[in-house]
Parts: sequence; C-alpha cells; structure tokens
Amino acid sequence: MAHSQFDTFLNEATYPDQASDSSLDRDRLYGLYTSWCFINEQTPGTESSFWEAMKYRISPRRNGLRMKGPAAADYILTSYPGLV
Repeated sequence: MAHSQFDTFLNEATYPDQASDSSLDRDRLYGLYTSWCFINEQTPGTESSFWEAMKYRISPRRNGLRMKGPAAADYILTSYPGLV
C-alpha cells in the first residue's frame, strides 16, 4: 500500500499514548489534520474522506492519540486565539 497523505499526517502530527485515558476526539483530530495540511501546503481531503481513511488506521473510539509538532501548535493557537 502506498504511503498516503493520511499516513504522513498520523506520523508527523500524532503519537500513541496508550497509558493515557484521554484520546483525540473526532473534532480535534480532523482539526489537527487541517492544521497539518495548512502548514504543509497540502489540500485537505473532505471530512468524509478523512474518516473513511481513518477507519482503517485508528480506532474510532479511544484511539490513544495525542498531538505533536507544528500542526499541534497551529491547531491550539487557531482554536484558542486568546492564548496569543
């Protein structure tokens, strides 16, 4: 299977933390993806295509994923503008 945009996103912007009780919910994970696309000058897929691809890559509930990298910073600053 070719390494897709979605695989690269998961590798660069998330990491598994199975010890944690928290996970990225659907809104945050898609938001992180759009931030990653913006930073990497990629055209984001539609939300439905994103979730179609994710169903083969992560568990839809309790995925154990945490944010990392520049996309995480962009997502946080975009989502909470009062922090700046």
